[in-house]
This record gives sequence, structure tokens and C-alpha cells, in this order.
Amino acid sequence: MRTLPLSISGVLVGTALAGFYGSGNLTIFILALCTAIGFQITSNFANDYGDGVKGTDNEDRIGPKRVLQSGLLTRKVLKRGIIVSIIVNGILVVSVVYLAFGPENLGYIFLFMVLGAFSIWAAIKYTVGTSAYGYRGLGDVFVFLFFGLLAVLGTMFLFTKNISWPAVLPAISIGALSTGVLNLNNLRDHESDKASNKNTLVVQMGYEKGLIYHTWLIGVGLLSLLIFIVLEFQCYFQLLPFIVFIPILLQLKRVRGTRIPSLLDPELKKLAIGIFLLSALFYLGNNIFCNFE
Repeated sequence: MRTLPLSISGVLVGTALAGFYGSGNLTIFILALCTAIGFQITSNFANDYGDGVKGTDNEDRIGPKRVLQSGLLTRKVLKRGIIVSIIVNGILVVSVVYLAFGPENLGYIFLFMVLGAFSIWAAIKYTVGTSAYGYRGLGDVFVFLFFGLLAVLGTMFLFTKNISWPAVLPAISIGALSTGVLNLNNLRDHESDKASNKNTLVVQMGYEKGLIYHTWLIGVGLLSLLIFIVLEFQCYFQLLPFIVFIPILLQLKRVRGTRIPSLLDPELKKLAIGIFLLSALFYLGNNIFCNFE
């Protein structure tokens, strides 16, 4: 569940943006949060199943043991868990969309139902099936879109029913930083992935270029958020996320100097928590504290 903070982060930032531009609803926030967590659980189950069936998860895996790989669950039980989580996700999507838009906005309801179905598909097809996009180097694109643009802007739209163009910048930030977590995972596993024909971007470009790519992801993530704060500055509490810039940049320096892939394993959790803290401070600075000035 190392990636769980990432799913929460997008909702936090999207809710903060909605509040910053003058809209909010606690029930929608809670349902959106539950929906994002539900998608992440489905994705984790599906990734465990897909990589386990394909043999990518084996005794050479560096990260934490997975339930199918370790024998804690059988294929049948894990597949049943995926189906149950999909049903729960469907209920959550219907609930939050109906509450946000009501029967008078059927177009928005249909659009978000399609996006919800696409999100479930993306959660499953990352590693499951012969056409799994994670095995073709497309995982980075989907993480950027779903953890960044869709999570942030989609959440904001639930509240506001519109999107202000500067809001795209924090969405880019969360998307790029979340992709950085995936890239750390792929850097760590690039040797075993290559042996298993899992052609991630790191496998395709090589470890050294993967480190350069990681630098760009972190740089774009932090710069996008900085530009948003400069453009939309209203109070000094908006500078709170800068606190997290320091440990993230220090970690980047440490990652750039790492030549033993297994040593990157602890960095995944650290970056994921850093993104969550950045999002929480963004929420507090833009949606709570500024209102008290």
C-alpha cells in the first residue's frame, strides 16, 4: 500500500483548488476520497495478480512480497477480491457523481461514469492480460493522467463544475511527482523487469537515463506548483508546501547517486509520503488558513 498516499493526494489538491476558487462540500470530499482509495486497492490487487501470473514477481523481487507470489492467496481468491473491489468502486462512482451533479446534469453524470469505468479499466490493465500497458512502457503516461490530471481536475470539477486554467499546474505537479514514484519502482526492478519482458521506460532507456528522467519528473513537479503559487498568490500560508521541497530535493540528490538498484526500495515510500505531505500542506494553505487572514 505504498502508493495509497498518492491516490489521496490528488483528491486533497483537487478539493483545495475547489475551496480556493470558492466551492466545497464535505460529503463529496469524503466520497471522492473513498473512490480514489477504492481505485488504488483495485489496482494493487490487479497488479499483484497480473505480475504473479506472468512470473514477474519471483524470488528475485526486491520489494515487499506480494500475496500471490508468497502464496498467501490463490489466484481464485485474489481474482474474487478484484471483482468485489470493482463492484464497490462502481457504487462509489455512482454515489459521488449523483451527489455532485444531480439529475439535472445528465451530461456530466455520463461523462464521469465513463471516466470512472476507464479508471477501473486502467487499474486492471496495467499488468493483467496479454495487452497490459505496463509491459509496454505506458505506465508512466497513465500514472500522470490518472494520479495527476484526472484526480486533481476531476475532483475540482465535482465541486465547481468548471476548471480554472491555473489549476492545471498543481495537477501537473501531482502527476509528475506520482510518476516519479513509479519511476523509482521501475529503476529498482529494471533488471528483473527486463528478464521478464516487462518493457518499462527504464528498461527501454537504461538505468542511467532513468535517473535523468527522474530528475526531470521531480523538477517539473516542483516547478509547476511554484508557478501556480506565484500566479495565484493571496496569502503567505500558500508557501507551506515549500517545506516539503527540501526533503524531496535532498532525496533526489540521494537517488541520483545510487548505483545499486536495491537501495532505491526505501525511497518509494519516502517520496509517496512526501507527495502526500505536500498535498496536505497545499490543502491547508489554500483551502483553510488563507480564509482566516
